[in-house]
Amino acid sequence: MSLSKVTQTLTDLDSFLADCQQRVEAALRQFLPDTDTLPTQLHAAMRYAVLDGGKRIRPVLVYAAGHALGARGKQLDVAACAIECIHVYSLIHDDLPAMDDDDLRRGKPSCHKAFGEAEAILAGDALQAQAFYLLSHADMGGIPAPQRLAMIERLALASGSRGMVGGQAIDLAAVGKTLGIAELEDMHIHKTGMLIRAAVLLGALCAENADETLTRALDHYGKYIGLAFQVQDDILDVTGNTEQLGKQAGADRALDKPTYPALLGLAGARERAQELHSAALEALSDLDENADPLRWISQYIVERST
Repeated sequence: MSLSKVTQTLTDLDSFLADCQQRVEAALRQFLPDTDTLPTQLHAAMRYAVLDGGKRIRPVLVYAAGHALGARGKQLDVAACAIECIHVYSLIHDDLPAMDDDDLRRGKPSCHKAFGEAEAILAGDALQAQAFYLLSHADMGGIPAPQRLAMIERLALASGSRGMVGGQAIDLAAVGKTLGIAELEDMHIHKTGMLIRAAVLLGALCAENADETLTRALDHYGKYIGLAFQVQDDILDVTGNTEQLGKQAGADRALDKPTYPALLGLAGARERAQELHSAALEALSDLDENADPLRWISQYIVERST
């Protein structure tokens, strides 16, 4: 069933999430190299880290933003897979002993625990390259080259030193230090927020002749929910448990990382998440009911328990 048919009849976020998750899982299985293709161990590590796990929030945002502007499912599948490849690459590297040193990811042993550190590093490297290969090479249903180049530019910026990687560097340097709220938010705008923001914009760039004003509104929405996602992550690190989260609970506290609850308290962190949710909804005020999945996702982000 096509994405457009499902979204015409869906009644809640669960239906939309399930359809998007199924779409991107099938597309990822198609686009990732098979385990019988040399080098087999590397491809096995890539598929292990990517498939059969995760909430797929970033790919879902690609679909939701594209749907809001009338993009078709086939166009969105490639962009959704590209953003997920970048995200999983970041998770593999974040989990390494030299970084956050986590042994559990998405409810199973981290890639370096299952395949060894060297293979995990290479799997992350390969997934990063795979993302840009997909955006430059895979069939996107006739999307013109300038739009594909804009996607590559946006994803590269969001992934590198001025985006996610830069945010991780700031995060590592901040361990054991006390940050102010502005410093904390600047770190997370880069570390978590830039890739979420890029997911929204990649979805918008899949649409034909996307209105510049609406695209700018989607960008603002992405900025707000990117921060809200991190605020809720920090809350769950305090209130959640390892089985529920699929990763080690309390890891940020154990590493003495600056977090929203540490700075604002749990009540203050929850209030900040709601403020960001309200700002995200306001950013969508000029979009019609086709943007409802984006509104649902914003609420889901600040209410999620995993």
